[in-house]
This record gives sequence, C-alpha cells and structure tokens, in this order.
Amino acid sequence: MSHKIINVTVRDVRFPTSLEQHGSDAMHTDPDYSTAYVVIDTDCGLKGFGFTFTLGKGTEIVVCAVEALAGLVVGKFLQDIVSDFRGFYRLLTSDGQMRWLGPEKGVIHLATAAVLNAVWDLWARAEGKPLWKLLVDMDPKQIVSCIDFRYITDALTEEEALDILMKAQDGKQHREDLMLKEGYPAYTTSCAWLGYSDQLLKQLCTDALKSGWTKFKVKVGADLEDDIRRCRLIRQMIGPSNTLMIDANQRWDVAEAISWVSSLAEFKPLWIEEPTSPDDILGHAAISKALAPLGIGVATGEQCHSRVMFKQFLQASALQFVQIDSCRLGSVNENLAVLLMAHKFQVPVCPHAGGVGLCELVQHLILFDYICVSGSLSNRMCEYVDHLHEHFTSPVVIHNAHYMPPKEPGYSCEMLESSVQRHQYPDGDVWKMIINK
Repeated sequence: MSHKIINVTVRDVRFPTSLEQHGSDAMHTDPDYSTAYVVIDTDCGLKGFGFTFTLGKGTEIVVCAVEALAGLVVGKFLQDIVSDFRGFYRLLTSDGQMRWLGPEKGVIHLATAAVLNAVWDLWARAEGKPLWKLLVDMDPKQIVSCIDFRYITDALTEEEALDILMKAQDGKQHREDLMLKEGYPAYTTSCAWLGYSDQLLKQLCTDALKSGWTKFKVKVGADLEDDIRRCRLIRQMIGPSNTLMIDANQRWDVAEAISWVSSLAEFKPLWIEEPTSPDDILGHAAISKALAPLGIGVATGEQCHSRVMFKQFLQASALQFVQIDSCRLGSVNENLAVLLMAHKFQVPVCPHAGGVGLCELVQHLILFDYICVSGSLSNRMCEYVDHLHEHFTSPVVIHNAHYMPPKEPGYSCEMLESSVQRHQYPDGDVWKMIINK
C-alpha cells in the first residue's frame, strides 16, 4: 500500500433540480443539487473519489477551499496516512492559518470532508473492500486511532470508545449476515417536497406504498394551514400504522416551533426535524422538553458542523434522533466519533441522506453503526431520496425499503465521467443550454 498521492483535482458539478422543485423545503426553495467533486491520483494508477454536497450557488467557493487543502495531501503516502489517520485529520483541520476559516465548520470543513472522503475511498479500494466492510473488519483499536478526541473527552474518552467497540464484537458476524440478507431499514423523503403538487404527492405515495415503503417524511414550515392540510393528506394516504416524520429545515423560532408542531400533533409524527437554528442547542432542548408529552421527538444534525456540536446536543438532551451527514462533518473520522457518542448517550442514529450522492455514502456508515457499535435497529432508519443515483458507478441498491450493503470496493463516491462532464458548471452541456436560454 505504498501508493503516493501525486495529484488532487476538484470540479464543480451541478444538477438543475430546482427546475422540477426536487429538494424544495421551507428554507431552500430552489436547490440545485451539486458537489465539489474530488479525484485523488496516485503514482500506481489507483484513484480515490470523494465529494461534498452543496445546493448550487457557492460550490465554486468550496472548490477553492479544496484547492487550498490539496497542498497538504499531495506527496503523502496512503500507508503513512492510515497508520496515523488521527494525525492526518488534524493536519487538515488544524493548519495554523487555514484553521482560522473554521475551525472545523463552514466551507473549509465541507472541503475537508470532500478530501477525506476521497482518501477513505482510496484506502477501501486499495484493500479491495467496500468502505463499510473495511470498517467492520478493522480491529477496534485501529478504529479508535482514526478519531480525534480533542474537545469531546468530557463526553467520550478513547478508553470508553474502545470499550463500546469491544463489547459490540459479540454477535458482530450475525449482524453482518443479517445486513447482507435483509439490508438496513430506510425511510423516504421523495414523496412530499414542499414544492410538489397534491396530485404528485398522492401519486408518489401510492407508488411508494406499492414498493414496500412504510416510513415517510413530509416537509413543513411555510404555512401552518397548508401544513395541516398536507399532513392530513399524507396521513390518509399512508394509513395510521405507518410512520410519519416532519421536517421544517430550521424555519422557526423556539416558541413558534413548539406551537406549530403542537398543531400538527394529531397526525402523530415520530419527530420534528430541524425545528429551529441548527446551532441553537438550548433551543432544541426547550423544544424537546415541550414536545415530549406529545410523543414527538426532535431530530437534527444534517447541518450540525462538528463532533463538538453533537457532544453538546447529546449532553443537553436536545435531540432524540441523531442525524449524521457524510459530507457536513469531517468525513468518516468525525462521524465515527458521533456514532460512538450517540451510543453512549443511547440516542438512535438516523442519518441524513438524499441530495446527490449522500445516500451512496451514508449507507456505509449506518451499516458500520449497526454491526460494530449499536447492535440495534430500534427506532433506527436511514433516509432515502430517489434522485440522481444514475450518475454513480455504484449506485445504491434498495430492496423492500432497505439499503442493501454495497459490494464494490470503495466509498461509492465515483461518478460517471460522462455525467461529470455534462453537468460541470458552467461549461458542461447541460448548463450551457440553461444559461443560453
């Protein structure tokens, strides 16, 4: 594994999803699902692929940040990186000058995720394993050595993390076999984007039910009366026994969130997702406390920018469902820390996915969580959105509303070169046609 990294390239790849209102919610009314797409070249020809997710405008800023980090990566040997992955993570996140741009949050952290995702993809390819299997086969001490415990030892020490992983060794093979046979349970957000018409919502719900889906999420937050109407419609469509979640995408102040969600309680949502600012830990705690008597939990995390934020959310009992994101946090390394903290605090992990490529990535993390950390499927499911999978060389496989474990080596990050070229901004054929209209 003496692969020397000789080049890091990054491209701005955007898909015009706003044209059909895919991804629309109360705060993001016209998203164009996009990526800063990274390719790592090595001297032996092996490549690593990675990306971070964006909504269109501003992707060029993330591209600049990736280019700024590239100098820390080129010239490194893969073996040296993975033998001290904690040190490499700190190298990218603790540069004496670039750290000022974060630290460990915002655009610079999105760029860090893109680079590290490519490194993990490279490692898994070098080992000939899908990423989830690479993690599952690791010795617990090696997993712990990939994590930066700085700033979280008051919630989780290295020794505690190792103990969690060691205890989960019992029954690990059985859980892996179960995942290979049945897959990991998923829920769908594809049916009820805020910009969808009632007719489309009904059709998509009908199709999803026929395909075996039992867990549905609906976007809320723009208009209360319309939310009541749409939640009533989707509850009637899916029936009383299936699971409903609602997602406000940070729309409300704290008191407003409590009042608004209380008005939707009759539809029995399992959770309200992102009810207020993603940075407001105490606000989420107040909402959690107020909604607990109604049996409604709080879920958040897709824009929670670091393990330190998650630590405080867990310490403050401010969320009942942890939603990790494979591109918001600092790649696998930081997500491992959050998975272990969530287990210690006994809060189920239900990852954020969708976008472009997020489903492909996060499936690896949730498989690892079940097999090697939590050992439980209680109140656990992974988001699925049926958009843009056709642009990947190894797209997700969903069977009976379950993620089936990927079999191809790597982190499922690689996009079809033809798709990248067509959708590269602003010179790809797709964007030339839109811009010249």
